[in-house]
Amino acid sequence: MSDIGQVAVITGAGSGIGAAIARLLRARGWIVTSISREPAPDTDMWLVADVADESAVADGIAEIRARFGRIDAAVICAGHYEETPALEISPSAWERMLRVHVGGLAHICAAVLPEMRERGSGRIVGIASERAIGGGSNDAHYAAAKAAALSLLRSIAVEVAPDGVLVNAVAPGPCDTPLLPADSWEREQGFLDSIPAGRIALPGEVAELVRALVEEDLFLCGEVLSVNSGTVI
Repeated sequence: MSDIGQVAVITGAGSGIGAAIARLLRARGWIVTSISREPAPDTDMWLVADVADESAVADGIAEIRARFGRIDAAVICAGHYEETPALEISPSAWERMLRVHVGGLAHICAAVLPEMRERGSGRIVGIASERAIGGGSNDAHYAAAKAAALSLLRSIAVEVAPDGVLVNAVAPGPCDTPLLPADSWEREQGFLDSIPAGRIALPGEVAELVRALVEEDLFLCGEVLSVNSGTVI
């Protein structure tokens, strides 16, 4: 722990799950920084960058480390979502989805891991999706990108665990965030009645699980923990 407290970087901390994680960690004494394309008011430092841009991410992490001395935890939450039938997905849509979800994870890990490994401690949490596990209709490129990110994260977890760095993922199901449209079928009562929990998850519930992964000595390695109301079991 640094003299000023533990330092976390959260991508996509401007809204939804990322913002909930930032608020919770900050309330618990963490120094919270963000790399995001949108404002992240519940942070101590916000840097404007697209996680798909490797050099921008590397520069941002270097700036955070220069100011606070270290990074104890990284939460990769920045995302991109759109609905398109599988056979109508354009090459540019495929590229954007993969660059954000797979590239974003790879860029953050490449930037934070060398110092974590040298220090012998650190936590990384990737925010995945139930779609990575169970697939979905009209969002095949999103599901595929999230699944690829999970495989990348698990592979990284195996490589860095001997160095004291624990890497895991949280895979939310439908969650009450701006990413889920107000008219989504996943908000309809018929769908809610069909799932075991009877409701969708709240951002704060996902944030609590992320908090446990970065704060507690759970010694999980490459695990994918689901907060999905029982939609995928």
